[in-house]
Amino acid sequence: MKRIGSFIAGLLVGTMLFGGSVAYAAGVVAELSSHRFFVDGQEVKMTAYAINGNNYVMLRDIGKAVGFNVHWDSTNGCVQIESDKPYTGTAPAKTQSVAVGAKKADYTQADVMPEPKAGDKIPCSDGYVYEITDVSKYQNSMFATQETDTLPDPTCDWSLLDQPTLPEPEANHFTSGGKEYMFVRNLFETRRMQYTLYNAIGDNPQTWQNGKPVTRADGSPLVTVKLSIPESVAANSFWPWRSDQIVELFNSCPPGEYAFESWDVYCDGAFQYTEYYISVK
Repeated sequence: MKRIGSFIAGLLVGTMLFGGSVAYAAGVVAELSSHRFFVDGQEVKMTAYAINGNNYVMLRDIGKAVGFNVHWDSTNGCVQIESDKPYTGTAPAKTQSVAVGAKKADYTQADVMPEPKAGDKIPCSDGYVYEITDVSKYQNSMFATQETDTLPDPTCDWSLLDQPTLPEPEANHFTSGGKEYMFVRNLFETRRMQYTLYNAIGDNPQTWQNGKPVTRADGSPLVTVKLSIPESVAANSFWPWRSDQIVELFNSCPPGEYAFESWDVYCDGAFQYTEYYISVK
């Protein structure tokens, strides 16, 4: 939950807004306050009224200054405060459910290519249902240099290597520049990155000897693998798929923790490309 910043000047939050420099309500005098207000040491401008020694401001103004959302919930007839969401002043879009029988591309499988089709509907994390309208570029990129319809075959015993947990399927929608975008986690391509690294481990004498992976003195693996990358971690990205992006990076610094992600990118319903992310530490 987002931390709500503290206010200087002993602020008492009120939801009443008065007009003019002086207002009267039920015998109470409200005058414009001359106090200054600070959020985390930074001065902010907001209209406040002094009533009986306390400062009253609009709750919306506080949400805007501090960074939490406030909106009127007409359905339930109340004010909603969302402390973990940025201020917009409006209610979030209502979740749309996918009708029974609606088509959905299968982005839940890690060992089967998703093969999206026009008309597929993808429920996104914000409740938006994104409809795919054009997949003509899927598996048909003019920049592609390698086939991507099958996963790599093992050149070493993968069962002896680190076995990371797959992340959950995920689709994120956002609007930018009047266009509707969707990023869908592609588990199949994430597997491709993982298996390509496995083969690179087996081909490198620093990490594979005598038919098994080399370990540290304490028995822990030289190479560990994760199949998701925290937002706080900087990652390199590339597209289209090129196995040498992983192999060459690995051979330049074999020991370490490797993290991979792959996302399909859509704009206004049309598939654009699959993007690959790598981080090493």
